[in-house]
Amino acid sequence: MYTATLWLASLSVLICPLLSCYVCFVNVQDSLRLCWGHVMTKGNVRSVDRCFRRLDRIFNTNEGVIHAARVGKGFDIKLKEILDAVILPLVEEFDKKLNMDSVYESRLQTAADNFIAAASKLPRVSGCFPPCGFQSAGAVYNCITCQYDSCEFPLDCPVEEIEVMENSGARMWCGVPFDLPNDIEVIWRFAEEVKTQEMDQFKEVTAGVDRLYSIPSTSLQHQGTYQCDIYSGSRSIVRLYYFITVTPQLVVGHTKLQEIFDLSLLPGGKLLVTPSAAPHSFLRLLLFLLTTCLTTSLVLLFLSLGVLYCSSLAEVDHPVGDLDEEDYFDF
Repeated sequence: MYTATLWLASLSVLICPLLSCYVCFVNVQDSLRLCWGHVMTKGNVRSVDRCFRRLDRIFNTNEGVIHAARVGKGFDIKLKEILDAVILPLVEEFDKKLNMDSVYESRLQTAADNFIAAASKLPRVSGCFPPCGFQSAGAVYNCITCQYDSCEFPLDCPVEEIEVMENSGARMWCGVPFDLPNDIEVIWRFAEEVKTQEMDQFKEVTAGVDRLYSIPSTSLQHQGTYQCDIYSGSRSIVRLYYFITVTPQLVVGHTKLQEIFDLSLLPGGKLLVTPSAAPHSFLRLLLFLLTTCLTTSLVLLFLSLGVLYCSSLAEVDHPVGDLDEEDYFDF
């Protein structure tokens, strides 16, 4: 009866605070054997309960242990091998033997340090890449839950907006920052004129392995949302969206002419200078305009002088003299 009660009490102390690498890989029977001879310095009494609390502090709540155990898929087996290598020899050494709590503290801390050193050398994984996609390769082992953490992102990525001019090309690359399986299939779908992620609004365009979708020459009928759906087997891994806005060529031409016209205006006798323009660019523009104005003025002056000169020559060649009024008007 006493042994059963001790076993249940020890089990509750070890598991209740939280799970850990120690709890994940070391069974309770071995822990009981390890802690059987734990003697408290104060009072010189044997206390299995205190031993389990010591294990909890050194392993369960040790951030170094938890971090070192964040390995990739399949390496949890290696974690168990490492922990067995540092704990089981202590189990055999301490079984049915009395040892002071200071001895336990020193030996268990050394075991934890050795576990951290060995586990840290195991392959790491890149982890999860937000904000979307089913990323099984990014799962890491979690000693707190004794299982692999999934990335838990939605399949649908945010819509990326692309603006193109009519008759120009458009390219969409279905790329993701995480590793994909080798057996992927890519399905491209299109929802005309709307910006959406609703599956029932899309129609399939093409299917295969090509993650690049290109439009050589866009027209207004290409405006809408494109969906890239990547499959592995029969399961969708990630869905990317691209919303294309096509600007008509006529509007583009009108807009550029308007921009040129606006830039040529000098309201209030002041030049229109953009805030980002450099000072030397403004001075060059001012010098060019002043030179143009001066040149134009000189040309007009020379033309005026030429007209006056020609008029004076005409008067010399055909003098009016002292004609009578009747002769002048040919009466």
